[in-house]
Amino acid sequence: MRIDTGQYLRIDQRMKLAPRMIQSMEILQLPALGLEERIEQELTNNPTLELREPDDDDQDRDQQQAQEQRDASEGERELVVKDESVDPSHTDDFERLSNISEAYGEAWEANNYETGGSYQRAAASEEGDKKLDAMANTAARAMSLTDQLLAQWGLVETTTEIDRAGQYLIGFIDDDGYLRTDTQSLLDQAPPGITQEHLEQAQALLQHSLEPVGIGACNLRECLLLQIDAKARAATDGHDPQFERLLVDQFLKDIEANRLPRIAKATDHTIDQIKSAILGLRRYHPHPGRLLIEDRPRIIRPDAIIEYDEDEDRYTARLTYERVPNLQINRRYLKIIREQNIDRQTRQFIGNNLRSARWLIDAIQQRHSTMLRVINVVLDAQREYFDQGTQHLKPLPMTLVADQLGIHVATVSRAVSEKYLETPRGIVPLRMFFSGGTETESGDHMSWTAIQAKLEQIINEEDKSNPLSDDQLVEKLKERGIDIARRTVAKYRKQLNVPTARQRKQY
Repeated sequence: MRIDTGQYLRIDQRMKLAPRMIQSMEILQLPALGLEERIEQELTNNPTLELREPDDDDQDRDQQQAQEQRDASEGERELVVKDESVDPSHTDDFERLSNISEAYGEAWEANNYETGGSYQRAAASEEGDKKLDAMANTAARAMSLTDQLLAQWGLVETTTEIDRAGQYLIGFIDDDGYLRTDTQSLLDQAPPGITQEHLEQAQALLQHSLEPVGIGACNLRECLLLQIDAKARAATDGHDPQFERLLVDQFLKDIEANRLPRIAKATDHTIDQIKSAILGLRRYHPHPGRLLIEDRPRIIRPDAIIEYDEDEDRYTARLTYERVPNLQINRRYLKIIREQNIDRQTRQFIGNNLRSARWLIDAIQQRHSTMLRVINVVLDAQREYFDQGTQHLKPLPMTLVADQLGIHVATVSRAVSEKYLETPRGIVPLRMFFSGGTETESGDHMSWTAIQAKLEQIINEEDKSNPLSDDQLVEKLKERGIDIARRTVAKYRKQLNVPTARQRKQY
């Protein structure tokens, strides 16, 4: 085999992305809360970036921005995205974008020491105090379900073997509070010395010792029976839960399928008595473990507010800038980098951070501009939704919006990702307005979301004693000019969390 070297010419195509373009795409895709966190992170990591005071002079800002462009333009390079083994010379750009602190952390500490702290950001001690105060006022992290159950189990008096078996079983209890793992699997993984008898005794003790009642059950039936029995033992009002217990023990599947006549025939009870007993079952919790888990609601902050202008008879949009900090470049570093007597390492450090700061400010401004342009197109295309509601949503492909604005469809997708609008009809996701649809018999275009709203309206208006089947729902939609398949109706019904006709029937 012969091995030699040589020089060859090769023509290939490579995609080129500037580092600032990468950052711009990331900033555009961030929701409002994510943008605030990103800005806070950059303020912490980048000493050349600071908050702009509301009373800053406009003329000084213009001069500063012009100087920023002159200073930060030095050394800005085009980034070639390809395998590092081919050309590793640009990997530092990626590292700076992914973690800016790593790009200057050690150099900043060295420079700060050599200069006696002359580059220290203004009011750093105040910022530190604010962060310490915020950390002190932050709520403690909630205990997990397993930790809470172990704490309860530690108060139960039992033998050493049963105590070990109980601790072992608690590790298999899921967030619903159920012990769904089968006995053989538990036995196969059990610690040495733990037998099947120990596991059975420990599970029984768990079920009767831990709160809330129902923890440690194997399924819904057992969970409800444990709660019914506990209610019967503590009852002081003469309430007899025996019929409730009978329904859960023998007719739980019939209750789920709403087969009340079958239950009435088997138990010699009236439909009203069965309905009353089922209503009583609602006092029991089907997932007792959830009662111990802190359920934090998701925080949604709208990115824009839609308002109706009566004078011009149109809807207008304004972005919610109130909580987005206004940023600017620290003038001290602009002055330092123009000095001739600073060393090369310090100049490179400050230059890199000035570029990163300017890229961030430009990316935020570009984000606001792009979002507002996209939202204005939505307001024009979906006027009927804002006037009349969800049933009047029209299909709006992202490609159409991209062509209208002269931008790439991926840019539109990033602009609407995880963004929300505060409208006169409530807070809605911006992506809701971008969906496909179909053409009605009258020639109008209707989005899939609008069709779902029509379907929900038909179901809400049906006779509950004789609910409509999926085939009948198809016919009802046809009467309104909407021709879709039965499987599509079934899919939309499930997405709306609407049960089948049998389960919706009221006796």
